[in-house]
Amino acid sequence: MNIKPLADRVLVKPAPAEEKTLGGIIIPDTAKEKPLQGSVLAVGNGTKDEEMVLKAGDTVLYGKYSGTEIELEGEKYLIMRQSDVLAVLG
Repeated sequence: MNIKPLADRVLVKPAPAEEKTLGGIIIPDTAKEKPLQGSVLAVGNGTKDEEMVLKAGDTVLYGKYSGTEIELEGEKYLIMRQSDVLAVLG
């Protein structure tokens, strides 16, 4: 995969959704909670008003409705603005 986000955008690989069961009942994919953390795979250069502080390899927390979901080579990713990222996990 060769993708380079522009300006203040970052490419994030969401962490896998947790597999939960209720008394032996398997929860379908549509009812699973979306993960709110992931790994940064690529970053843009930032803008003149906002420098890029994230880097590839960072594990980040983001809002529930942040970013745009894209699918590349069968994998799901999010592209979002750096300002949509809430925190970097240490």
